[in-house]
Amino acid sequence: MALLLNEDEKMLSETAEGFFKNKAPVAELRKLRDSQDEKGYSEALWSEMAEMGFAGVLVPEDQGGVDMGVMAAGLLAEQMGRNLSATPFFSTSVLSASALKNSGGDLSKNWLEKIAGGDAIVSFAIDEGAKHNPLGTETRAERSGNGFKITGSKVMVLDAHVADAHIVVARTGGEPGDREGLSLFLVEKTAENLSVERTIMVDSHNAGRVELNGVEVTAEAMLGAEGEGADVLEKVLGAGRAVLSAELLGAGSQAFEDTVAYIKERKQFGKIIGEFQALQHRASHLYSELELCRSAVLAALSAQDDGDKNAAKMAGMAKIKLGQVAKLAALEGIQMHGGVGMTDEYDIGLFLKRIRVLQELLGDGNYHLDDFAKASGY
Repeated sequence: MALLLNEDEKMLSETAEGFFKNKAPVAELRKLRDSQDEKGYSEALWSEMAEMGFAGVLVPEDQGGVDMGVMAAGLLAEQMGRNLSATPFFSTSVLSASALKNSGGDLSKNWLEKIAGGDAIVSFAIDEGAKHNPLGTETRAERSGNGFKITGSKVMVLDAHVADAHIVVARTGGEPGDREGLSLFLVEKTAENLSVERTIMVDSHNAGRVELNGVEVTAEAMLGAEGEGADVLEKVLGAGRAVLSAELLGAGSQAFEDTVAYIKERKQFGKIIGEFQALQHRASHLYSELELCRSAVLAALSAQDDGDKNAAKMAGMAKIKLGQVAKLAALEGIQMHGGVGMTDEYDIGLFLKRIRVLQELLGDGNYHLDDFAKASGY
C-alpha cells in the first residue's frame, strides 16, 4: 500500500493545485453565493475540468476518460477542499461514474462518455432520512410492463437540480435493513412523475430533494443485476468516502495554514500573537494531526485502487479521523482569529461550514463507528 505519490500523481496534484487556485478559489464561491446563481456552479469551469481530464478521472479510456483511479480523484478533491470549489465533480465524476463503471452495460458506457466529455451531470440519489443509512432504503421499484415503476423520495442529493440524470437506489426486494434486494436505476431528468427541489446547503454548495411518484423506467435503465446493488454500492461508497476524506484534508489543511499566517501577523498587547506559547502548542498539535490524516487518506485512496479486502473499512476509518481533525482545525482557526473569525470578511467560517457538511455526507463518525461495532459482533 503506497503512502507516497508516484511521479504522475505528483504532477497531477501540482496541476490541480494551480488550476483550482486560479480558476475556482474561495472568491468564486462567494460570487456564486452572493449572486444567488441559479446553477450554483460555473459551466465554463466544468468544461475546462473536462478538457483537463478531471471530469473523466474514473472513466475508462475507451469511454473517453483518463482512468487514473480513486487516488487521482482524491488528489483533485484535496485541492477543491483547499479552495472550497463548487463543482459537480463529486456527484458526477466520483459517485455516479463509479456506479456506472462497476455496473457495466451499454447504458453505462454511454453515460460515462458524456461524463468524461463534460456533457452530462449525474446525481447519485441514495439517502432518504436525516442520517446516512443505505441499507435502510425504502424507495421501491416494482415490476410494471417491461420495466419498473419507482416510488419514493431522496434527500441530500448533490447537484440534483442541475443533473441530466439521477442514479437512484431502490428496493426490488427485501425490507429496509436488508442487504439483499437493492437495485440501481438511471432515471433521466425528463421522466414523468419526477420532481426535484433545490436545497442550498449551509456551505453554499448544491443539494436537493428528489421525489419519484411512480416514475416508470424500462428494464434497460437498471444498472447491474437486479437485487444485487449492494455489491456495487460498497465500491461506490468506499470510493466516495475516501475522496471525501481527501477533500476534508484539503479544507482542514487550508484552514490551518490560513490561521498560522494570521497569528504570525496579528498583534495583541504589543506582541505578535504567534509568539504566545499556548498558541504554538495548539498549532503544533494540529500540524501533527494533519500529517497523520494525510497518511490515513493516502492509505484509504490506495486501498480502493488496489482492491484491498479492507478498502471499505479503511475509507470509513479515514472519514472518521478526517472529520474530527478538519473540524478541530476550523474551530481552532476561528478562536485564534478572535472576534473577526466570526465575521464573513474572513474565510475561516466558510471552511467550518464546508467541513461540517462533508462530515455528514455518506455517514458521519458515529455511523462508521457503529458500522465497525456491528462488523465486530457488538
